[in-house]
Amino acid sequence: MEVSSACRLFGRSRQAYYRLRACGVKPSLSERSILEKVDAIRSEAPGIGCRKLWLMLCSVFGRERMPGRDRFFRLLRRRGLVLARPKPRRTTDSNHRYHKWKNLVRGFTPTAANQLWVADITYIPLECGSTCYLHLVTDAYSHKVVGHKVSPSLRASESLDALRQAIAHAVAVRGTDRLDGLVHHSDRGVQYCCDAYIGELGRHGISVSMTEDYNPTDNAVAERVNGIIKQEAVNRRRAFADIATAGEVIGRYIDFYNTRRPHMSIGNNTPETAHAGSGEQKRLWKRKKKVGHGENDNGR
Repeated sequence: MEVSSACRLFGRSRQAYYRLRACGVKPSLSERSILEKVDAIRSEAPGIGCRKLWLMLCSVFGRERMPGRDRFFRLLRRRGLVLARPKPRRTTDSNHRYHKWKNLVRGFTPTAANQLWVADITYIPLECGSTCYLHLVTDAYSHKVVGHKVSPSLRASESLDALRQAIAHAVAVRGTDRLDGLVHHSDRGVQYCCDAYIGELGRHGISVSMTEDYNPTDNAVAERVNGIIKQEAVNRRRAFADIATAGEVIGRYIDFYNTRRPHMSIGNNTPETAHAGSGEQKRLWKRKKKVGHGENDNGR
């Protein structure tokens, strides 16, 4: 059939036909292709939520080939791939003799990397029934994990190792041991208040800030990043056989998180991309809006 005859049959002009042809419209994806990619991503991050999966698949396949977000969510729900989030567990011990520092960052919004770091600790279950611990230091501007340590204990020396890793990276970027203008914010746990930790911060000119009560919103970025790692890298797997395995798997996940996982809190960029930028971050989530797709994935 000639082009002009086909256009008349479907009520379209020849110009419209050639415009569509010039656009090179690609065929939509099969459910199988989508689900295979979902499986591949969840092999690296078993607990990653539906919104992040949709964004990552749009990046891989092209937005024009992907189904809409709601249709994608329905597909995952139909296949039993929508996840629920477990309740958090506390690891903070603030009943100690050390000085507890004031909160210096309430209302402060960083405009570049290495202005504000936040630190926290979360537990990781092991197959034998015991636990190990993940000590984290995160840049509050980019949400990049800049220091981490998986350890058998809550000792301050383990948190100090994560801090020194973060300091080494920042010193390499600045070209000086002094990191003046940087604030380190944490809860009032003994790990962060002890002399060794405070001394390390002081040697590099880093200011000390702490939460003033147990309110997760006082250290929201740290709590959120902890939650992401637990949800996406830990909770959907069998318990790790040992600390070495936990460290290896979590290390790989943190690389995935820093370099490939988009964040709605930073304009759907990856933390690595955001870390190299400056200026106010574009947040794409709303605090009180429920997802409504059976999964507690708030997008951040």
